[in-house]
Amino acid sequence: MKHHYGSNLINLLVFILGFLSLVAPFVLPQARSQLSSGASFPIMVSLILVLCLVIILLEIQTSSLDSKMIAFLGMLIAINAGLRFLENAIPGPAGFSPVFFLIILTGYFFGSQIGFLTGAMTMFVSGLITGGVGTWLPGQMITAGWVGQSAALISWLVKNLKLQGKTGEIILLAAFGAGWGLLYGVVMNLWFWPYLASNTSQSWVQGAAFIENVQHYSAYYLATSVVWDITRAVANVLMMSLMARPVLKILARFKNRFRFTHSAGRNL
Repeated sequence: MKHHYGSNLINLLVFILGFLSLVAPFVLPQARSQLSSGASFPIMVSLILVLCLVIILLEIQTSSLDSKMIAFLGMLIAINAGLRFLENAIPGPAGFSPVFFLIILTGYFFGSQIGFLTGAMTMFVSGLITGGVGTWLPGQMITAGWVGQSAALISWLVKNLKLQGKTGEIILLAAFGAGWGLLYGVVMNLWFWPYLASNTSQSWVQGAAFIENVQHYSAYYLATSVVWDITRAVANVLMMSLMARPVLKILARFKNRFRFTHSAGRNL
């Protein structure tokens, strides 16, 4: 029960941190100036890393995460960070990215906290590897963390509809991947869109009506990002359709092996 309350608290903290960071530039002019100058960058990254550490400590208190599982998840994060490096080193179609595949499956299979951990740490580690460290990194960490965190909802849906091992399971995962393929771009644009200096029909106007800024953002998104996001969504669908089943079997095999080893150790 304590773990249940702790998990809900972590989920709430993750959402509050991300949501406040996302909306701050729109409601607090002083926050806008600090964020645009990068003054809050170390604080944001530190807060996210602390949340990741709290997730690890919380999960260690249960049988769901021991030293072997931590090593296994570290390996998944390293693989994902490596895939992102290859994505940058060998550019493919605009927006095509393989990194969300493992983030979604990890959150789906291991739960919301581990999903957030995988998403956030993938962006952090890959940012260090590729040199992609900047004011955008906290937004990438939180948004990718949300991808893995929300994948637990698909697990709940699959269990309640009794779709485990059926085609419907893959269809739901593919649809989820497609949705986040688009939504990731929508959310990430909001992290930097308020700071665009140009006074055009695509820039944010402080003090303007809400609907006017929505129209400006829509015009900006359609002009700059929609093709990338559609490509990302297609990539997620393809990877889920072709690879989700064998990868889920691998995850189940490792999880069962770790559970068996852990149980045998307690019985000795």
